[in-house]
Amino acid sequence: MDVIMQLTFDCADPQRMVAFWCEALGYVPEPPPDGHTSWREYWTALGVPEDELPAGAGDAPESITDPAGQGPRIWFQRVPEPKVVKNRLHLDVKVSGGRDVPMAVRVQRVNSTVERLTRAGATPLRTLDGPDLDHFAVVLQDPEGNEFCVA
Repeated sequence: MDVIMQLTFDCADPQRMVAFWCEALGYVPEPPPDGHTSWREYWTALGVPEDELPAGAGDAPESITDPAGQGPRIWFQRVPEPKVVKNRLHLDVKVSGGRDVPMAVRVQRVNSTVERLTRAGATPLRTLDGPDLDHFAVVLQDPEGNEFCVA
């Protein structure tokens, strides 16, 4: 049996999350399947009842994909309740180049990405850079409070 993985974020504003995570990951909004002008039109053609589609659902892309085809599809599912606790799963956005790269270069790469994502709506929470660590990372929150690391 084939297994296809998709990451799903529960959220209040799918379009805001699509924009942010496209910026963070270099992904692109996923267009509706061929022959359909929107995801809502596609879902309706599949027979999804209108009462199962909240107002505005599928009118604009609510999912993103890796243009290189390497990473998983990510769907931002609108839910009515707000996020109230720390997420138990987080994404690591790896930009440093790894332990073979000099620490000063890794720090510059991470900090540059953190600055870019902060301008896009992220909130830095803490830096992981103790003297006993041989890595450098920054923990941030996306626009809806989901934690992730830039390392």
